Amino acid sequence: MKLRILSYNIHKGFTIGNTEFVLREIRNALRAMNADILFLQEVQGDHKDSEWCPDDWKTAIQFEYLADTIWPHFSYGKNAVYPDGHHGNAILSKFPIIDFSNLTISTNRLEQRGLLRTTILIPETGQQILLANTHLDLTQNGRNKQARMIIDNLLPDKDLPFILVGDFNDWNKKISPMIEKELGAKEAFKTLHGKFPLTFPSFMPMLSLDRIFLHKLSATKAIPLKDAHWRKLSDHIPLYLEIDLPD
Repeated sequence: MKLRILSYNIHKGFTIGNTEFVLREIRNALRAMNADILFLQEVQGDHKDSEWCPDDWKTAIQFEYLADTIWPHFSYGKNAVYPDGHHGNAILSKFPIIDFSNLTISTNRLEQRGLLRTTILIPETGQQILLANTHLDLTQNGRNKQARMIIDNLLPDKDLPFILVGDFNDWNKKISPMIEKELGAKEAFKTLHGKFPLTFPSFMPMLSLDRIFLHKLSATKAIPLKDAHWRKLSDHIPLYLEIDLPD
């Protein structure tokens, strides 16, 4: 059995430079990939301005609009709160969610960050898998502190297989070795291809900001989605992964 996952910073549904609102196009692209689990960053959980609601879904809850009928189970972690609404991380799943929590890992007033944890159940095998989704600071000092918080939070669950995903802003590759060493996890793209994927900016990816770490799981396919239509959506490109699950 294969588990297909996709990680994507959707930039609140806007193209790079915030020039166009393309949430409907993002939803269509995600549906076409038909992954089992979506890890999404910068997802709006509410916004009072109805101008930024697609015509076919009159709500500002973006993760519900994206989930639609494809991913019936989802969790959301509210991180950044402002007068018009809030945004954070979301996990959309075809498999039942049996628990979730959202840990605040903010290190300054300007960057509100969190670690969204969700445990899913694979009905076919009875296996439980811990999913963790995050978005780290722009500053190195902040990322160092947040990596420490994430490691301390996940260490007690090292007996479980887990997937740690997100926009780590780890362009200089200093956070990833900490996570791999202390959690015993392996970054999937580096394991399969010998290097981290380039994911930013979407129109010409030059920086490696996004990561997918696996613990007690192995990937068989890891692809940065660089096709032309993905380059026109958001400011990041998505990462797609296939994982072999034991029977």
